Amino acid sequence: MGAHHQYHPVSKLLHWTMGIIWIGVWCAGFLAVHFREQLNPHHGLSLWHKAIAITLVFLVVVRVFWRIVTPPPPLPDSMTPRMQQAAFAGHLAIYALALVALPMSGWALSSVAGKPVMMLGLVAIPPYLPESPAVVETVRTIHTWLSWLCAAMVAGHIVLAFKHHVVDRDGVLQGMLPARRTDAGR
Repeated sequence: MGAHHQYHPVSKLLHWTMGIIWIGVWCAGFLAVHFREQLNPHHGLSLWHKAIAITLVFLVVVRVFWRIVTPPPPLPDSMTPRMQQAAFAGHLAIYALALVALPMSGWALSSVAGKPVMMLGLVAIPPYLPESPAVVETVRTIHTWLSWLCAAMVAGHIVLAFKHHVVDRDGVLQGMLPARRTDAGR
């Protein structure tokens, strides 16, 4: 794989940082809801979930700006134009749904429920919708369904990355992996 298929180190850092945050807060949200009595009786896990998840709203702005000023490397020629369009559409969907709509729906849920959101436990994030107990369950349902849709999309993204690595052997996954030190680079 040529160097022209490597993502910029900042792009890699943003990708992996946001991916780890996203998976971590998704798991925390799942555990907070489905194991409430055992793991979340005082809502500490829910507070942690919100405190970390809200950072995605701000990081996505940085990531989109960075992507505009530092476009990704071209996809391999072995991918048909249709596959390249599908890859673009899939990435756009992940940005729009998993990195924007899902965190925003969580923020909306906290807003209408009158619950605070403290980014990283340090900065109070003001509600962006008025408190409205009448719509809490509707917003919660939207957030829940969106979280499952996004989980399927992220799982598909991971599966396709491994497909590129194992089946296609086209260097797409290696282009996003952190650079390895070589003997010459030590």
